[in-house]
Amino acid sequence: MATRRLGFWLLVSGFLLLSYWGALAQEADESGDETPAIEDSAAPTPTQMPPTATPEAPSPTATPEPAVRPPDASAREQFVQFPAGDRTLGGFIWKPPGDGPFPAVLYNHGSEQLPGAKRDLGQLFVGNGYVFFVPHRTGQGRSPGPYIQDQIQAAPPADRGRLQVELLQAQVADQLAGFAYLRSLLYVDANRTAVAGCSYGGIETLMGAEANPGYRAAVDFAGAAQSWAGNTVLQQRLLGAAQAITLPTFFLQAENDYDTRPSQILAAEMSRLGRPNLMKIYPPYGTSTEEGHGGFCEYGGRVWGPDVFGFLRQYLG
Repeated sequence: MATRRLGFWLLVSGFLLLSYWGALAQEADESGDETPAIEDSAAPTPTQMPPTATPEAPSPTATPEPAVRPPDASAREQFVQFPAGDRTLGGFIWKPPGDGPFPAVLYNHGSEQLPGAKRDLGQLFVGNGYVFFVPHRTGQGRSPGPYIQDQIQAAPPADRGRLQVELLQAQVADQLAGFAYLRSLLYVDANRTAVAGCSYGGIETLMGAEANPGYRAAVDFAGAAQSWAGNTVLQQRLLGAAQAITLPTFFLQAENDYDTRPSQILAAEMSRLGRPNLMKIYPPYGTSTEEGHGGFCEYGGRVWGPDVFGFLRQYLG
């Protein structure tokens, strides 16, 4: 009887030991199959976003600045006078609301006898945060003296090309006097100024940029488009200016302007010398050559505005 009981307990003990070691073996097998975790280089870090996640909507303060703002239709011009040697010249200035200081653009008008205040341009530049100054050069608009076109036409035909360059060069002094006045204004940031102009004003822009009285950039709208062909004196003078200019310069014209070669040739010369410049010929503006010339400069802001204001923001801040 005692022998049977001993056998029974030995059988139970063996069964329990087998169950225990089986469990241990299974646990050992499971732990042995487990592979240590390896950090996945493609897994998103706290600063990355999973590919399937929806990006967070940008903050209102992060909205990019528009390429060009609309004109400020409420802006009004102010007539001003400024000294130029022993003479007093006039012009018109446009100013954004507030005390500033604001970046500023001196705008050289063309050959027109009565340049006026350039309302469309003034309101456009004010709307984009710039002081806009249109000084009238000697004999034009509000500035006394002989009119440049009358002087050229009174000269013998063989002398007109040379005289044109001489008179435009003399008018650079008017531009620089206007620039000194502009920089003296308390609401102007004297370190953030640019020069621009159309036609004769584009020529003046290049000559002023060559003199470099403190401009940070230059924008030449259609300079010499009506004067380039046949005037080798002017061609050489402007090539010399392009070779001397170190300011970033933007040349632009409409395709249906009188002649787009000035922008193309002068920009190519600056590029050859490694000087910073842009050049763009836009699609035809309007239906006539004159619309593609003066009209493009004065009323084409919706076309050239994004490029011009982007250029000015880049170099004026």
